[in-house]
Amino acid sequence: MKADKLYLVGFMGAGKTTVAHAMGRRLGWRPEDVDSRIEAREHRTVAAIFAQEGEPYFRRVEREVLYELLPERHIVVAAGGGTFVDPENRALMLSDGVVAWLDVPLGSVLDRIPVDGRRPLAADRAQMEELYHHRRAAYAAAHVRIDAGRPVEEVVERLLDWIGY
Repeated sequence: MKADKLYLVGFMGAGKTTVAHAMGRRLGWRPEDVDSRIEAREHRTVAAIFAQEGEPYFRRVEREVLYELLPERHIVVAAGGGTFVDPENRALMLSDGVVAWLDVPLGSVLDRIPVDGRRPLAADRAQMEELYHHRRAAYAAAHVRIDAGRPVEEVVERLLDWIGY
C-alpha cells in the first residue's frame, strides 16, 4: 500500500510521537504531533487545557487541528490517544491517509506513563485501565495494527514494509 500520509494512533504511551519522528527521518516526511500543535495554538499544555476548559473544548480544538492537516501530504501524524476514538475524526483519518495502530500491552503503558499530571486522563490508574480497554475497539478500525512493544527501529521497519517504502 503506497501512501503519502501516515496517521499513528494508539493509547497514550504507545510511542506515537517517537515513531512519527523516526518515520519522518526515514521517509523525509515532516512529523506532526496533534497534541503539540494544540499546545502551540493554545499557548498552554494539554493538562492546562483539560483543567481550565474541559475535555469537550480540547476535543473541539483537536478536530480543528485535524482539519488543518488535511491538505498536507508527506507527513507522519502522531494523533492524541483519544483522537481516533471520535467517529468523525476516525472517518477523516481513514479516508485521508494510512492509519496504523501502535498497540502496546497495558503493562507497558502503565510503566511508561508517570502519574505527574502531564497526562490528565492518566491520574486515576483504574480509570485509565478502563479507558485503555474501551479505546481498543476504535483503534482496531485502523488499516493496520503494529506491535509497538518492540524497539522503535523495529516498529519503523514494519511500518515501512507495510506502506511499501
